[in-house]
Amino acid sequence: MFHHLKLERPLALLDLETTGVNPQKDRIVEISVLRFSPPDKRVLRTRRVNPGILIPAEATEVHGISDADVTDEASFCDIAPNLLRFLDDCDLCGYNLKRFDLRMLYAEFERAGFTLDLEGRSIIDPMQIFYHYERRDLAAAVQFYLGHVHENGHAAESDVEATAKVLAAMLDRYEDLPRLVSDLHDQFTDPGAVDLGERFTRIEGEIRFRFGKYRGQPLDAVARESPDYLKWMLAQDFGSDTKRVVTDALKRTALCMA
Repeated sequence: MFHHLKLERPLALLDLETTGVNPQKDRIVEISVLRFSPPDKRVLRTRRVNPGILIPAEATEVHGISDADVTDEASFCDIAPNLLRFLDDCDLCGYNLKRFDLRMLYAEFERAGFTLDLEGRSIIDPMQIFYHYERRDLAAAVQFYLGHVHENGHAAESDVEATAKVLAAMLDRYEDLPRLVSDLHDQFTDPGAVDLGERFTRIEGEIRFRFGKYRGQPLDAVARESPDYLKWMLAQDFGSDTKRVVTDALKRTALCMA
């Protein structure tokens, strides 16, 4: 499929359906992973997950999965070890992966007592490429690049298959797109990104805010001068990795002042 993309190692395309959009409070109800291994091996795995909480009606309206559909399914804790092994040594790809799916998956692994190690992985989000060139959603991407209506949207397996085809079509269409997964990752990733939510960036070895009233200011300086702001962040719905960066800054400040 990816005759314009050079795979240096396995590439796992993934998509999640969830109870909502908050990684700290919501849970996965369906996951689909399409793993490509050089030169041409393809493995697709899809399964539903019992989230351990009620699925809101508005979420069911989006993906069609109800509480009754997942009553007899395994929990994420049960599937986490095998899923982590399946993703081992893979670069990752998914539509809106960086803003949503990866943050949700990272949080679920953390709750299960595991760490999804992202060090050294390339992360490709076709939504970034699409927005860079056309700026629309997955359904529009399917229509634009593949020439047909995206049927059965918001079903994880359908979405992950569509994402794979859209990425392949993008590589066919845009000759200036990098052909190495790692280069594609570099083009659409802040090289100084510190957390998945990209709330912070590292500039010349110093972590700085990328949002809010302290945008551009050093994190450690804010931790010293306005620690209440960081404590406020810890009480909000930021991702667990973002909160870890904040907590570490507060600890560094406490040590310096001790």
